[in-house]
Amino acid sequence: MHSRTSDRPEGAQLSESARDGLKIVIVGGFGVGKTTMVRSVSEIRPLSTEETMTQAGVGIDDASQVQDKTTTTVAFDFGRISLDEQMVLYLFGAPGQERFWFLWDRLFMGTLGAVVLVDTNRLSDSWYAIDRLEHHGTPFIVARNNFGEPKHTLEEVRAALDLPADIPIVDCDARERDSSKAVLVALARHLYSLSTSPSTFSSAPSSAAQESTA
Repeated sequence: MHSRTSDRPEGAQLSESARDGLKIVIVGGFGVGKTTMVRSVSEIRPLSTEETMTQAGVGIDDASQVQDKTTTTVAFDFGRISLDEQMVLYLFGAPGQERFWFLWDRLFMGTLGAVVLVDTNRLSDSWYAIDRLEHHGTPFIVARNNFGEPKHTLEEVRAALDLPADIPIVDCDARERDSSKAVLVALARHLYSLSTSPSTFSSAPSSAAQESTA
């Protein structure tokens, strides 16, 4: 997918008064639009580790469902959004190929929350991401990236992913900045609702806690 970005100052300078950094991870299957989302919403030109796909990946990376894809992320994508003069949101897009999944646990360290980006034509590609987030006790929402007219309702997507009712599922077009921003707002609202709940994270160990006991 090609990013359609506009109306943002490239290379925007980070305020000298910025003190607090918040980390969000965008995960999902191969070619689902993670790099595109980071690009569309970041206030700076994102750091990307995209490389051209070559014959070396044949038989390793399943590109049968993303035949127009010519590049792939080999480490992670990084973007930034300044929320105010003191608070900055850092975005990390995780690589989707199975051979790079070992990087995910490191990316999840210190993460406030995550967006699981899904393509309804390949929902099974999202199961590993959801499993790892649940393992780390990392709160997340699911965003359906619409590559065309949706073929299923969001509730059908929820049922297919076996998600509880309290995990939000939203629609988006990762190419559009406003749409990607709406996804991040939905995640922020979800995190706020969890923070005000008496039972917040009571049954799920945090990533930091798991690292300390590992």
